[in-house]
Amino acid sequence: MRVLTLNVCGLRASQKKGLFSWLKRQKADYICLQEVRASEKQIESNLFSIAGYARYSSVAEKKGYSGVCIYTKHEPIKITDNFGSDFFLKEGRFISLDYKKHRIVSVYFPSGSSSEERQKIKYKFMSKFEIYLKSILKDKKTSIICGDWNIAHKKIDIKNWRSNQKNSGFLPEERNWMDKIVDKFGFIDAFRQINNLPDQYTWWSNRGRAWEKNVGWRIDYNIVTPNIKDIILKVKIYKEKRFSDHSPLIIDYDL
Repeated sequence: MRVLTLNVCGLRASQKKGLFSWLKRQKADYICLQEVRASEKQIESNLFSIAGYARYSSVAEKKGYSGVCIYTKHEPIKITDNFGSDFFLKEGRFISLDYKKHRIVSVYFPSGSSSEERQKIKYKFMSKFEIYLKSILKDKKTSIICGDWNIAHKKIDIKNWRSNQKNSGFLPEERNWMDKIVDKFGFIDAFRQINNLPDQYTWWSNRGRAWEKNVGWRIDYNIVTPNIKDIILKVKIYKEKRFSDHSPLIIDYDL
């Protein structure tokens, strides 16, 4: 089973860069996209469709903002766009597809980099999402939570870790929270289960030739329930072509 996740930084912009021609060749079972920034009406044309796939979305009330979706060949038995917070439902940050034996999620954590107020909102999101993650452990359904978590977990996950310790996305409070999710709750960072090499990033700033110099952050994940630990087969960050300021993360599972 192949799962692909990507923050598209605007689905219409990424489509113009050739995203859908590339997606059609990937043979993914699930394509989880974040920061779609479009209403369903704006992306209803064939330019945004993939033959054999259906699209399930959560759209933000604010135009041109946030939004997540999942393209899949497999019809779910349940679709959920709220993880327990009406506040964040309005921002279109979560969509979950349930199947008989597994669950696929596309999630987009808020960024706190624009202001102290947005950082407080990010912490609120993390607190609410922690409750959701606990509920996943209780129902014991195999779950793959894809998306842009807007947190680089460890020093190996960010190029300039020393100079970013006071910046949103690498704050001690954020990294400690990730520690809790992995070390205490037992969730698995699927990419790091296979690849422990340095310089593996999924996002690069548009400033200072960051992409060219590979000065990046690894903030896009498949965070999975403990029962998937031994069936993660292959991981890849695709960098041959650029569709946004993030790169696609592709993971294969024996599921």
